[in-house]
Amino acid sequence: MIMHSLYPRMAQAIIDGDLEATAGLAREGLLAGLPAPDIITNGFLPGLDKVGVLWEDGEYFLPELIQSAEAMKAAMAVLRPVLEGTAGGSAASRGRAVIGTIEGDIHDIGKNLVSSLLSANGFEVIDLGADVKVDRFIDAAVEAKADLICLSALLTTTMVNQRRVLVRLQERGLRDRFKVLVGGAPVNRKWADEIGADGYGENATAAVRAALKALGKA
Repeated sequence: MIMHSLYPRMAQAIIDGDLEATAGLAREGLLAGLPAPDIITNGFLPGLDKVGVLWEDGEYFLPELIQSAEAMKAAMAVLRPVLEGTAGGSAASRGRAVIGTIEGDIHDIGKNLVSSLLSANGFEVIDLGADVKVDRFIDAAVEAKADLICLSALLTTTMVNQRRVLVRLQERGLRDRFKVLVGGAPVNRKWADEIGADGYGENATAAVRAALKALGKA
């Protein structure tokens, strides 16, 4: 496959967090006849992957991560109407995720960042906010025909409610219908394994990788 010369510029615009450039390059790509899914996959997502590496290497910090996510949103604002106009309307969707901070916990900064990065990486995201009741997660996932349920907990006292979601899914005969991801400051891999979650992200970029892996798209 021959890579178009616009793709490296698209990636760099994401790395730079340049909203104006990403929107402009998205329009330029469409005018050049590039398919919208290819623009996302070959142009913008490699830039977002690089941002994740820079974050984990300690070269980028929270402001840069948020800026790059916003730049991706600017590109998607241009591309989404085109995607929705194609057959099926979800050519570039990597999955549908319901996300929220678990009942009893009002912290949402980390959850908001994961929500933004999932959206920037091509997921359809239904963000339920904070202090979300156990059955609300499940009802929303059923209603949205979601692939993922993402549970954030920032307090050790509310971590148990992540387990309650998994137990309730089992009780309602829905456990096999959704992949469940957990995260948050007190959460670790051992806890995720103990409660039977399908994935765990120690930070926002790791959460995206866990989502892709859970859906077999990593």
